[in-house]
Amino acid sequence: MPAVSKCIQVSNDGQYILTTGTYKPRVRCYDVYQMALKFERGLDVEVIKFRLLSDDYSKIVFLQDERFVEFHSQFGRYYRTRIPKYGRDLAYHSASCDMYFVGVGHEIFRLNLEHGRFLSPLDTNATEINCCEFNPLHDLLACGTKEGMIECWDPRSRTRVGMMDVALGSLVDDLDLPVMPSVTALKFRDGLTMAVGTNTGHILMYDLRSNKPVLIKDHQYELPIKDIEFHDQLDLVLSMDTKILKLWERKTGKAFTAIEPGTDLNDLCQVPSSGLLFMANEAPKIMTYYIPSLGTAPRWCSFLDNLTEELEESSTLTVYDDYKFVTRQELEALGLSHLIGSNLLRAYMHGFFMDIRLYHKAKAISDPFAYQNYRKSKIREKIEEERVNRVQLKKLPKVNRDLAEKLMIEDEEGSKKKKKKLTSSIMKDDRFSALFSNPDFQIDKTTDEYRLLNPVVSKLDKSKKKKQEVVEQQFDEIDDEVEGRPSEDDSSSSDDEHVWTEEVKKQHRLVSREHKEKQWAERQEAAIMKTKFYEIKEGEEFKSLQDKRKQKELKVDGKQNDLKNLKNIILNVKTYVGRLMTLQRVSKTNLNSGWERG
Repeated sequence: MPAVSKCIQVSNDGQYILTTGTYKPRVRCYDVYQMALKFERGLDVEVIKFRLLSDDYSKIVFLQDERFVEFHSQFGRYYRTRIPKYGRDLAYHSASCDMYFVGVGHEIFRLNLEHGRFLSPLDTNATEINCCEFNPLHDLLACGTKEGMIECWDPRSRTRVGMMDVALGSLVDDLDLPVMPSVTALKFRDGLTMAVGTNTGHILMYDLRSNKPVLIKDHQYELPIKDIEFHDQLDLVLSMDTKILKLWERKTGKAFTAIEPGTDLNDLCQVPSSGLLFMANEAPKIMTYYIPSLGTAPRWCSFLDNLTEELEESSTLTVYDDYKFVTRQELEALGLSHLIGSNLLRAYMHGFFMDIRLYHKAKAISDPFAYQNYRKSKIREKIEEERVNRVQLKKLPKVNRDLAEKLMIEDEEGSKKKKKKLTSSIMKDDRFSALFSNPDFQIDKTTDEYRLLNPVVSKLDKSKKKKQEVVEQQFDEIDDEVEGRPSEDDSSSSDDEHVWTEEVKKQHRLVSREHKEKQWAERQEAAIMKTKFYEIKEGEEFKSLQDKRKQKELKVDGKQNDLKNLKNIILNVKTYVGRLMTLQRVSKTNLNSGWERG
C-alpha cells in the first residue's frame, strides 16, 4: 500500500489475496498463481471491514467510514448504500442471504441481498456493539458489546437466546482491572468453544454451556485485542493486539511463540492448512511470516519448504561469539604458535580464531600482572575524568606529544589566517580522543614502517614551511595563484623530490641491512647451540686439527699420483698403437710394389 494497510483476507478457493488500505483509499487483489497484482480499485471512503461473499473475488461487500456500504462485482462497484449508524463490524448469514451490521448504537441492522431491502433491526440491551460473529455449525450470532456483555441471537426466530457477562465482578477483582472490560474480538472454533478478546488485553476461552471462562490469557500489554484465530491441527490460538501476535496452546495457555514486528498491527489473516500468516499494519508493506512448525507452505509458494530445509541442514557457524581473533605475532607472544594447524585454531584472513577461555588462560600465564595493570589504568582514567571539571591550562597530552604539538601549531596558524583547518577538528573530535589518551596508540618511531614513512612526512613538512616562508616574504595573504606564473616551489620541486627519494632509499637500505644482520646473528646463535663438546678419555692421544689437515693432504696427493700413472699408461698405449699402424702401412706398400715388378 502507499501508506497503510487496514484489512486482509484470502479467498475461499485460496487463489486470491485481497487487501485494503490508504492513502488514498483503495483495494488490491493479488493472484497467487500468477504471483502478481490482478487489479486495483480506488475507493471514495476508507474501509473499516470487508467480507468475501463468493469463493473468488467476484462478490465483495465493504463496510466503510461515513456509514457507507459498497457492493463490488468483477467489473467494479455494483451498488452503494448507507446504514443509519456508524458501523464497526459486519457478518453474513448465507442461509438467509442476510448481511448484519453492528456499530454505534443498540440496533443490529439487517440487509437482505436477495430482495435488496433492509429488514427490521434487532434491538439489544447495549449502547454500542463492537464486533459480531456467526457460528459455522449452528449459525448462532454472537455480538460483543461495550459493556462487556455477549448477546447470542438466533437468526431463524430473530430472538435473543442467551447472554454472557464477561465483566463479572469476581473476574474484575481477580484480574485487578482498573476499568470495566469491553469485548473487542470474537471467534468460534466449533459448536461450543468461543474465544473473547477484551480492550484490557485479555483473551477468555468459553464453553457455551457455562458462563465462566475455562481459561484466561493475558497479553501483558493492556492493549485491545484486534483479532483471534484458531489453528486446528496443533490446537493453538493466535491472538493479536496492536503490538504483538502471540501463539499459545488452547487448553493450557502455554506460549508457543510470538511475533513482534515493531509497527502497529491492524488485521490478521491465516492461510488455511498452512503455516503462512499475513498481517496488515501501519506500514506500506504487509507483514508476511512463514512458520514451518504450523504447517507446510501453500502450493503457490512451495519453494519456502525447500528454503527452510536448506537452512536446517546448514549448521555452519557464521558468527564467532565465543572466539577471540589473534594474529601470528600475538600467538608467538602468548607462546601458542605450536597450535597452528590444530583444531584449537581456525584460520581466518591474516590470523586465527581461538576459544576465548583458552585465550584468557594463556594471557594470564604469559602476563600475570595484566589485570593489575588494567585496574591501575582504569583508576587513572577515573581520576582524569574527575579532573576535567577543574580549571585546565593548555598543555600537551601524555600520548603522542609531537603529533598534538604539531596539530596545535597548525590550528593556531589557521586561526591567525582566519581559515578553517581539518586538523584542528581531530583534537576536539571524540572519535579520535583515544589517540592522545590511550597508550596503545602511541606512535613507535623505532619501527621499520615509521622509518620508511618518515622521509615522506618530513618532506611534506619542509614543503609546507617553504611555502609559508615564500608567502610571508612576498605577500600578506594570497587567496588564489595567478595562472601562468611559475612559482619558486615549482623550480625547486625536482630537487626536493630527488632529496627525499634518496632519503627513502637510504632508510630502506638501512632497514634491509639491519634485517640481514639480525638474521645472521640468529643463525650464529643457532650454530653455537648445535655445536657439541667431547671429553678426552684417558689413554687416548689428542689429535689436533693440523694432523687432520695433513691426513687430508696425503689422501689428496695419493689420488693425484694415481691420476698421473693412469695418464702415463694411456700415452704409452697410444704410442704403441701408432707404431703398429705405421708398420702395417709400410708392409702394404712393399707388397704392392712387388706385384708390379712381377
